[in-house]
Amino acid sequence: MRAKPGSDRTPSLPINYTQLNFTASDVEIKETKMVVKVYGPHYASTKRVLVCLAEKGIEFETLPVDLIKGENRNPEFLELQPFGSVPVIQDGDYTLYESRAIIRYYAEKHKSQGTDLLGESIEERGRVEQWLEVEAQNYHPQIYNLTLHILFASALGFAPDEKLIKESEEKLAKVLDIYEERLSRSRYLAGDFFSLADLSHLPFTQYLVGPMKKEFMIRSRKHVSAWWDDISSRPSWKKVSLL
Repeated sequence: MRAKPGSDRTPSLPINYTQLNFTASDVEIKETKMVVKVYGPHYASTKRVLVCLAEKGIEFETLPVDLIKGENRNPEFLELQPFGSVPVIQDGDYTLYESRAIIRYYAEKHKSQGTDLLGESIEERGRVEQWLEVEAQNYHPQIYNLTLHILFASALGFAPDEKLIKESEEKLAKVLDIYEERLSRSRYLAGDFFSLADLSHLPFTQYLVGPMKKEFMIRSRKHVSAWWDDISSRPSWKKVSLL
C-alpha cells in the first residue's frame, strides 16, 4: 500500500532497539489470502475458467447465478457484466469477464505457477493462440448450437430447430476430421504439451459425449478419442466436473 502524500514528513522518534523484546504472544500476525470469486459455476463457459484456476493451483470460491431465473439481469450483476452473461471473476478489486480472456489472463499472470498452459517459446505460444481461435471460431459455434437446441431448448421455452441441429452436427464432424489429422502428429493441439487450447474444449465436449449422447463423434476418430481420454482424465477436470 502506498504511503499517503506527505506521510514521509512525520517527525521521526529515536528508538532504543535493545528495549524491543517482542514474542509470538505479544504480536499476532495475520496473513490475508486473496481468493478469486467466480460467478456462475454450473455453466460450461465458467467451468473453462475453473479448470484453468485448478491447473494453476489458484484458490477460488463460486457464486451461483441462475440464468433460467434471470438472475444475470439483476442490476447488481449487470454492474459486473453489462451483457449479462457468465463467467465473471473478481480478483481483489479487479473484475474480468469472457471466459477465454480470463484463462489467458491467469495463464499469463501465473505462468510459472502450476501447469504452464502457454508453452515455453514464442512459437509454442503462437500455436496455443491459433488453436484457441480454432476452438472459438470453428468448434464452439457448432457444439454450442447442439447444446442449446438439444439440452436447453425446453427450459428456455423454445422448440429445438432440427434442421440447425443436423447442420451443426455435420459442420462439427468436418472440424473433428481436421482435429483427427492434427492429433495424428502431436499429442495435444498445440504440440506435445497440454495447453489452454486443449483445456478450452473440456466443458462443451463433456456435454457432447454425456447428456447429448453423441460420443460416437469422438470415438469414431482414433486420435481425437485418445486426446479426449487424456484431457478429460486430468485431476483438474475431474474436480471441476463435479461442481
